[in-house]
Amino acid sequence: MRLQITIDIFDYWNALRGGRDAPLKSQIEPGAIPHLLSSLFILETAADRHIRFRLAGTKICDLFGRDLRGERFSALWANGQHEDIERTAQGVIAHAIPTLFNATGYSTAGHHAAFEIIMMPLRSPEGGCDRLLGAIAPAAAASWLEIVPLELLALDRSRLLHDKFGRATEAEPRRPVEVATEKQATFGRAMLRAMSHFLHGATAR
Repeated sequence: MRLQITIDIFDYWNALRGGRDAPLKSQIEPGAIPHLLSSLFILETAADRHIRFRLAGTKICDLFGRDLRGERFSALWANGQHEDIERTAQGVIAHAIPTLFNATGYSTAGHHAAFEIIMMPLRSPEGGCDRLLGAIAPAAAASWLEIVPLELLALDRSRLLHDKFGRATEAEPRRPVEVATEKQATFGRAMLRAMSHFLHGATAR
């Protein structure tokens, strides 16, 4: 983790959980993290078994130019990555292991920006994990992000977050989904080339 938003929310989540693998969702107190709220989201497994947004902060909705409540989390991602993203989110819930994504966001106008996205499990009163707390943060300020909505995210890398030391490391043994996302490490660069080609072709016509 490199960005203050993802570091702060992970530290908050880590402190709440104590010696458990995840805190209760009722322990999340918005008043304790007011500076983070606009960048946070909560995901849940919907009736159709897909991972969907229960809540999304204003900065996240502004990034995509729409209210994300009820939308599938995987729908934000590039074609070909939907299933991997869905499986990863389901895995965070099933195994209570927080995960960090490094991704590149693309607009229809050809802009691109780097993002950190973190997902952390939350427990229900019954004891099982049924929701995810997360954050989306741009790696650098870009004026266009306030004007032009993102069209999609492309996954560059995903990592499990080791809870013992509270910092991001590669988990051992490596899980199949991690290997799959590593194979897609150049996807972001390929997407940029494809987007540039598309825009150039559209201008030529």
